[in-house]
Amino acid sequence: MSLLDAINRRRSQPKVTSDAPSHEELLPLVAAAGSVADHGSLRPWRLIEIRGEARGRLGAAFAEASGADSAAAAKLAAKPMRASLLIAVVSSIQPSHKVERWEQEAVASGVAHCLSLLLDDAGWGVMWRSGHLTRTEPVRSVHRLAENEQLLGWLYVGGIGEDTKAGTRRSIPVDEHLTVL
Repeated sequence: MSLLDAINRRRSQPKVTSDAPSHEELLPLVAAAGSVADHGSLRPWRLIEIRGEARGRLGAAFAEASGADSAAAAKLAAKPMRASLLIAVVSSIQPSHKVERWEQEAVASGVAHCLSLLLDDAGWGVMWRSGHLTRTEPVRSVHRLAENEQLLGWLYVGGIGEDTKAGTRRSIPVDEHLTVL
């Protein structure tokens, strides 16, 4: 299968099974994803594996950050349990006189997107999730983010269930997004 075919085939998987790649299986995928274009070779990103009880701590941070009543907070606290592996995507802004902050965040986003494609190609279901709680203090704290870091979201990773249907993707009106100067 060509890279073009693989990219066209990829679909977000909102529901995954409890299977997940091991830390050792992730290492070559992260190494490959880290080869994205990176002006100045600053590597302004990092990833955080979240498994087991760490997902519960993240859920508690969601509940705390929301300030919601107990029923709504319980629903938020359960969200990280949707996959047995979450990979937090962190933009780690490096001091640079030539590489702007936005460009460094784009590198971190590029790493996450490449990693999601690599995970999909390896047979894993992936969904990139974010939301209004992503940059709240309780969520920052549970990830132990430094002052120069911002959380961009999480890749929820797991097995693809037999009952999961590959969704159809709307075609992109390419002429509206690619112009000639």
